[in-house]
Amino acid sequence: MKDQCTFEHQGVRQLKTQIWTSLRNWLNPHRSWMKPGLTSACKNIMDQIKFLFIFASWPGEVTGNPRSTARVRPALAGNRVLKNFPSRSCVVHQREEKAGTSDFTRNTLPSSFPELKMAEHNWERLVRAALRRERLGAGGFGRPGSGIADNVPSCLGNRDIDAILRAADEIQEEDANVARILCEHAYSLAQNLDPNSEGRGVLQFKTGLMSVIKQKLAKRDGGSIDRSQDIARLQEFYKKYREKNKVDELREDEMKLRESGIFSGNLGELERTTVKRKRVFATLKVLGTVVEELTKEVSPEEAERLIPEEMKRVMESDAAMTEDLIAYNIIPMDAQTITNAIVSLGEVRAAVSAIKYFSGLPELPSSFSVPSARNADMLDFLHYVFGFQKDNVANQREHIVHLLANEQSRLGIPEESEPQMDEAAVQKVFFKSLENYMKWCNYLNKPASWNNLEALSKEKKLLFVSLYFLIWGEAANIRFLPECLCYIFHQMVREVEEIMRQEIAQPANSCNSQNGVSFLNQVIAPLYEIVAAEAANNNNGRAPHSAWRNYDDFNEYFWSLQCFDLDWPWNLNKPFFQKPKTRTKGWFTSAGSQHRGRKTSFVEHRTFLHLYHSFHRLWIFLFMMFQGLTIIAFNKGQFNSKTLRGLLSLGPTYVIMKLFESVLDIVMMYGAYSTTHRLAVWRIILRFVLFSCASTIISYFYLKTLQEQSNANSNSIFLRIYVFVIGIYAVIQFLSSSFMRIPACHSLTNRFDNWPVMRFLKWMHKERYYVGRGMYERATDFMKYMVFWLVVLGAKFSFAYFLQESGIRNMIKPLVEPTQIIVKLKGGIEYSWHDLVSKNNHNALTIASLWAPVVAIYLLDIYVFYTLVAAVVGFLLGARDRLGEIRSVDAVHQLFEKFPGAFMDTLHVPIPRRGFLDSPDQIVEKNKLDAAKFSPFWNEIIRNLREEDYITNSEMELLLMPKNSGNLPLVQWPLFLLASKIFLARDIAVENKESQDALWEKITRDDYMKYAVEECYHCIKVILTAILENEGRMWVERIYDDIRQSIAKKDVQVDFRLNKLPLVITRVTALTGILKEEESPELANGAVEAVQDLYDVVRHDIISLNMRENYETWNQLYKARTEGRLFSKLNWPKDAELRGQVKRLHSLLTISESAANIPKNLEARRRLEFFTNSLFMEMPKARPVREMLSFSVFTPYYSEVVLYSMDELQKKNEDGISILFYLQKIFPDEWKNFLARIGRDENAADSELFDNQNDILELRFWASYRGQTLARTVRGMMYYRKALMLQSYLETIASGDTEATLTSIDASTIRGFELSPKARAQADLKFTYVITCQIYGKQKEDRKPEAADIALLMQRNEALRVAYIDFVETLKDGIVQTEFYSRLVKADVHGKDKEIYSIKLPGDPKLGEGKPENQNHAIIFTRGNAVQTIDMNQDNYFEEALKMRNLLEEFYRDHGIRPPTILGVREHVFTGSVSSLASFMSNQETSFVTLGQRVLANPLKVRMHYGHPDVFDRVFHITRGGISKASRIINISEDIYAGFNSTLRQGNVTHHEYIQVGKGRDVGLNQIALFEGKVAGGNGEQVLSRDIYRLGQLFDFFRMLSFYFTTVGFYFCTMLTVLTVYFFLYGKAYLALSGVGESIQDKADILQNTALSAALNTQFLFQIGVFTAVPMILGFILEQGFLKAVVSFITMQLQLCSVFFTFSLGTRTHYFGRTILHGGARYQATGRGFVVRHIKFSENYRLYSRSHFVKGLEVVLLLVVFLAYGYYESGAISYILITVSSWFMALSWLFAPYVFNPSGFEWQKTVEDFRDWTNWLFYRGGIGVKGEESWEAWWDEELAHIRTLRGRILETILSLRFFVFQYGVVYKLHLTGTDTSLTVYGLSWIVLAVLIILFKVFTFSQKASVNFQLVLRFIQGISFMLAVTGLAVAVVATDLSLPDIFACILAFVPTGWGILSIASAWKPLMKKIGLWKSTRSIARLYDAGMGMLIFIPIAIFSWFPFISTFQTRLLFNQAFSRGLEISLILAGDNPNTGL
Repeated sequence: MKDQCTFEHQGVRQLKTQIWTSLRNWLNPHRSWMKPGLTSACKNIMDQIKFLFIFASWPGEVTGNPRSTARVRPALAGNRVLKNFPSRSCVVHQREEKAGTSDFTRNTLPSSFPELKMAEHNWERLVRAALRRERLGAGGFGRPGSGIADNVPSCLGNRDIDAILRAADEIQEEDANVARILCEHAYSLAQNLDPNSEGRGVLQFKTGLMSVIKQKLAKRDGGSIDRSQDIARLQEFYKKYREKNKVDELREDEMKLRESGIFSGNLGELERTTVKRKRVFATLKVLGTVVEELTKEVSPEEAERLIPEEMKRVMESDAAMTEDLIAYNIIPMDAQTITNAIVSLGEVRAAVSAIKYFSGLPELPSSFSVPSARNADMLDFLHYVFGFQKDNVANQREHIVHLLANEQSRLGIPEESEPQMDEAAVQKVFFKSLENYMKWCNYLNKPASWNNLEALSKEKKLLFVSLYFLIWGEAANIRFLPECLCYIFHQMVREVEEIMRQEIAQPANSCNSQNGVSFLNQVIAPLYEIVAAEAANNNNGRAPHSAWRNYDDFNEYFWSLQCFDLDWPWNLNKPFFQKPKTRTKGWFTSAGSQHRGRKTSFVEHRTFLHLYHSFHRLWIFLFMMFQGLTIIAFNKGQFNSKTLRGLLSLGPTYVIMKLFESVLDIVMMYGAYSTTHRLAVWRIILRFVLFSCASTIISYFYLKTLQEQSNANSNSIFLRIYVFVIGIYAVIQFLSSSFMRIPACHSLTNRFDNWPVMRFLKWMHKERYYVGRGMYERATDFMKYMVFWLVVLGAKFSFAYFLQESGIRNMIKPLVEPTQIIVKLKGGIEYSWHDLVSKNNHNALTIASLWAPVVAIYLLDIYVFYTLVAAVVGFLLGARDRLGEIRSVDAVHQLFEKFPGAFMDTLHVPIPRRGFLDSPDQIVEKNKLDAAKFSPFWNEIIRNLREEDYITNSEMELLLMPKNSGNLPLVQWPLFLLASKIFLARDIAVENKESQDALWEKITRDDYMKYAVEECYHCIKVILTAILENEGRMWVERIYDDIRQSIAKKDVQVDFRLNKLPLVITRVTALTGILKEEESPELANGAVEAVQDLYDVVRHDIISLNMRENYETWNQLYKARTEGRLFSKLNWPKDAELRGQVKRLHSLLTISESAANIPKNLEARRRLEFFTNSLFMEMPKARPVREMLSFSVFTPYYSEVVLYSMDELQKKNEDGISILFYLQKIFPDEWKNFLARIGRDENAADSELFDNQNDILELRFWASYRGQTLARTVRGMMYYRKALMLQSYLETIASGDTEATLTSIDASTIRGFELSPKARAQADLKFTYVITCQIYGKQKEDRKPEAADIALLMQRNEALRVAYIDFVETLKDGIVQTEFYSRLVKADVHGKDKEIYSIKLPGDPKLGEGKPENQNHAIIFTRGNAVQTIDMNQDNYFEEALKMRNLLEEFYRDHGIRPPTILGVREHVFTGSVSSLASFMSNQETSFVTLGQRVLANPLKVRMHYGHPDVFDRVFHITRGGISKASRIINISEDIYAGFNSTLRQGNVTHHEYIQVGKGRDVGLNQIALFEGKVAGGNGEQVLSRDIYRLGQLFDFFRMLSFYFTTVGFYFCTMLTVLTVYFFLYGKAYLALSGVGESIQDKADILQNTALSAALNTQFLFQIGVFTAVPMILGFILEQGFLKAVVSFITMQLQLCSVFFTFSLGTRTHYFGRTILHGGARYQATGRGFVVRHIKFSENYRLYSRSHFVKGLEVVLLLVVFLAYGYYESGAISYILITVSSWFMALSWLFAPYVFNPSGFEWQKTVEDFRDWTNWLFYRGGIGVKGEESWEAWWDEELAHIRTLRGRILETILSLRFFVFQYGVVYKLHLTGTDTSLTVYGLSWIVLAVLIILFKVFTFSQKASVNFQLVLRFIQGISFMLAVTGLAVAVVATDLSLPDIFACILAFVPTGWGILSIASAWKPLMKKIGLWKSTRSIARLYDAGMGMLIFIPIAIFSWFPFISTFQTRLLFNQAFSRGLEISLILAGDNPNTGL
């Protein structure tokens, strides 16, 4: 502040400093003032800060200088803060209002206030400084951004301002005056757009811009600016700028470069030329535009004088050259370009001509403007009629052209000069796009809007398709309502038909209003408003689902004819548009009690009964089978009349369970009766009546049958009637099920649909919805999954009953006899407590304790058998598909020669002539052809591996494959196959003493040795022939002729001295070593000498044959040699191919080491192994790029890491470990390769890299490519484009179209393919990549580094598009309103964002779940037939991208009765090497995404969409609601609903494993737990959803089983696994505490039920072994081999994977159960970074306390009770065998978070953790304190999910189990003896009450006791003495013993927890009666106690250093473990070391 002004008064300086701080904070983009409605307030803040600054700048003390004050007040009158001081208007407003048309230096302050003007000047300097401070941020390349162009507010909505300011920045150095003129014009535009500066950021922008203008403006005293002079200056500068940049030559130079191949050697030259040309013309365009605008301010005559006609022509000509500067996405529609080859493609031209304005359309009014670059088309007509947004029309115009062009190209029609759109292509697009609409019409029995489909012309079909996509493109959130869009389309087509009958087009009534024609405002906005109102009423997802309408409810309203009551245009008075009332809050409000009657078709009540309701057939089947098996068991397996009568009880069971289902139908529909179709309601009622009658009748007859059985004289008449009735009913049910469910019968029943009886039966049997119709598979598929389930069920029931004879213990039969005996022991059992239930009821609770775990296991083990059978089937299917055939680098070496042929058969377009090369003589030609086609792709794969730093430069050279385009009569293989083979062959030849055949046989044992020998033989001849002349060539020919003759005679070993062969090799090596260098005189002489040496060696040492046969030749050679003429001159090899041969031969002769382990990097090996293995797998034939399906890749992004910054890479954690250090240790070889790639020494210090900005950027990318970052994903996905360009380029070469390629390049090379115009055009037509960065606009405004990094990615990838949601604040009627836009941008020539489309939304698009809403807003910018959904933590590989066109052909292959709509793709989890936990997750995930999904797709036919990277049939899904669902909470697992929706809408989901995509997974335990909690909670919500219900109801029985056990059934079985342990332990506790167990053992020796114990332990073995191990092991065996699989499995066990999986079991159980009970599922941001930090004890405690620790301690408590009071005859061994699995589970739940915590047992960390935990525990917190800061805040958060009355009641019921302990233990005390009266239990409650009172006395609040501290301490002392005395008296005077005291603790602790749980559930009531603080104090005590129980073992283990070392080795690989230890030693200044 001192350099602003000088002030004497210290207080004023302080005031100004405070003002500066306020200003800086206000301008800070991280502030939250940008929210809607706050703009005015912020402006007021700015006014006040400015006033205070000016006031503080006034000379003298304001309060002490009356004269100054008197001068100030008149000018500062009206201030809002200080009434006597000015508002902003006197300081700034006058300037802003006049600056647009007058001098910017106009005096805005009275001249009598020079001090005030000086203060304002200081104010402006201050604002400039603040703006400059915010603007100077690191750019994408690490350089600071510059220029005010970066600060243009989006609310101005004018793209020209940004362009003008950028041009001003660019020419600032050349001419500051011109830059000033441009800035002034930009200011004028901003002033006209927002004169009052009401928009967000406009005030700051204008202020900053004014300051910039003043700096550029020449200093003057006053006066206005001469505009005519400005025009002249601009015109003069325009001429100079053109001359300087040689504008006339720019385009010619670029076209010359494009037409020649010279740029192929330097791929950046053309791009630099293009960018320069674009920038120059962009600046010229700005200058021309400003000149044109300025001339409008002068008279026409003056304008003519200022701008000559010649100048006008030049400007117009230059403007025509900027056509490709106009924003476009893929196809430039509004501005044709000659530089983009895509517009010259025949299919594109045909598509553009197809949508032209046709004669059937009425004329457009003359006022409607069309860009001059194109003619009007049918979309312009629709634009005018319905008022669609301009950018929406432009977007859909390109979309439709894109669809048509790609469909046309599929037909393979030859290109014509005037291509026409084929009818077949139009028909395909029409039916594909409007298929859902036509089905909707058929469902509602409504005729389509067109009268006759067959009579529709091609133009009308395209008109209707265009209309549909325009509706869809502007529908925003309503896109989630596909049938609502059908309704809108239906009505609008009718309007179009009416308007087309007119001569002049008229606006449609439905979209017309007083404010103009707007489809958005009139059609979409009313729908959006009601959807948004319902969404706002869900209380951020906390309201019950039954209380508000979600997207599905709105959409399903349009499934009935009732929707036509809404009229057209909308009748907003209809109940459909009635907005809900605001929900009232009340803790006694039951779920869904408010807002009833508005749901549609289905109500998502929160209850576990949904599992029965959705899958009732499964539960009926299981229950009836259990009942049947139990009846047979109780009848000792005898099938007599008694058994038969017992089995007949299945009839009443079935109908009663069906009646229960019908009751649930009625109950679950409550809340939707008013809006549900009347027929559906009648169906529910009729089914209830039917099953009520059936259950009554059948039960009556069965009871009569039982009565007959007891009557010996009965003639069994009722039995006969009962059997007859049951038989008839069973036959009817069987036939109806068969005809309705069995696929083969569908076609038969469909023929009789016209019969009323058949329609009635179908209607009664199965609900009819718009979705879910025809959900059957063909007979062969049905048989497959039926057999699968028959095997599973057969195995289950065999183990459940029938296999006991084989010695395998079962579960049912062993319990029969004990049960019968216990029932008979009525009075013989003695209870040690006061029994209330069991004693007089046949010991019911005892029987229940025995049978409960058995029943649970019976329900559970079906999943165990499913897992086993699925693993075996998946293994067999994988083996059939040839997975894992190449599983090592050795296999790659051995099979490499087969790869070219396999590549040609699978990935290459079929070549006709190749099929004729089958004769033996043509095999070499065919192999050479295959190798020549294969080598470009293989080499590009290898180069990409090098660019990714997986291989070294030397490895790359060894792996590269020659082009095989030369004249050598053999295939040249990569050097890594031939390395050292020549040396081995040499040794064999030297040592050979046998015949020639024996020698050759030894060499040919190794094929690659043979190839090396043959290649050397031929290469030497080719090279020598090329470099020698005359006699030299004669010598070469003579030698080779002699060799051939010797071979033919088989006398090689005779005619040549092979033992001298090393001499020849050394001479040839010397020669090639010289020839591979650049030519020089010295090297030329050396080459001659080398050839002469070679000649001498061959002549004198090698040849031993008779030379007389060719005497003349040898004599001539001898003479030439003697005379020195023989090798006097050599032709130095200059041809690139020949030089390559020389280098290759030299390498063959010099590489002596084997390359058997090349490549060394494991990831490079894995990728090459998978790619080469996939070449032999079955996949569709590849079609040419031009004919392939087009596709988009779609990635949602929010705020994750884009690119690691240097700060992030270098930031060290508390152990001194940075991410960079971590990566260097985890990937040491890749780090060395990276350093080599950027030219750095591998031993150089890291700090040396930081000197070079380019190296820093490369380092950031290198690190980001090894994390889960967006940069990694973008790089991987852009490989698709690179692969397509290469494929297209090589196909173009093969077709002979040299004009489209590079004329000067050899056809066999691929250098420069990325710049081939046609290859780029084809790739862009087939591939689009859109990242939907939801908050990118906000990130840009806030200057977040993520925004700069995303911009950098766009600059580096020209085909990358970014979509985001932008919001603009506007002032309307004095109210600030926020408008939302979907924008699509790309990088422009300046490296900045260039807006392509901006489509206004009806409101905030985030009404539901964030990710699907993010996807939905941007999906309109995708293109193509397919869309691949890719998450932002995924990766892709170039070699896999080559297979994409094969994969897309799967849409046309036979995969069942319906074509595929989702193609499942295999994933590779690349995070498995990070830690042991990451390895566990990787293996688990790999098992599911390979073996698991393989079986789901085939044979089970129930694979869904489980996330990324599946490929969707794009048009199918965008016309049916999108690729995910978005309703709040219920669709939190949004991805899987795409699979549900696709299946319900007659889609088909497949799975393919010949292609893979990389995937990152969570790597830390907390991350994993959060992720699994989210997924489990999502599955809990799925249980409630209508999708699960309908699929469960509409699948046939066997497919329903598959669906259940692979979705929600998996989580239910997981929960049942844990519940089985609870049932078992609580049963044991009951037997122990009640004394029943010991009593029964005394009465009869029947309780030694080893089957029960074995069942539980078997369950645990299955849980740990089968659930995870069997699929993993089989997957390992399949893809790694048996030995590696065994090693991997053993390694996992040693790393405690069983502990991890058991812990995960608890995670899934907790969140799944809690979600169904209470809700509360939410998205968990897990973070995707590297876990290299220690997690504090308190953080782990907060996360796992309720999910694991409480439950683990409960299990421990049960085990202790069983240990203390249970009866087990064999003693400790029996106890251990029975409880070992339960102990393992409990200990895993308690200590796994600390076992898997880095440095979890390090003493320093343990001490600090304890301190942190105690601080957190006792910090009371307050308002705004978060859970991680205070125990109290955390505890409140933990109770937040209990919100409803139902939830409170359920929690109360569940908490009652804790009172069992006290009830049982008090009767076991020595004090009570044999007394079993209730008095004992009552007295125990008195003791508990006394303890609670004592606790309150000792914990009485110190704040409340300040005034009577002495009294309080006296009371506490007396209380303590009385308590101790009472306890001592009780011990001495009664039978109370020390064990009794511990037993009381065992009794009271769970009782206290039960009371606490109930009190917490009724929190509002506790607060009302004043007991909440006491409850909280007790809760804190319990958490402190639980924490200590867990912490003490950790502290003890931390004493032993070797445990910490062992844990580190356990968690991380060896390299990182070493690094970690080193960092601890080096961290001398680490504050932890001082602990």
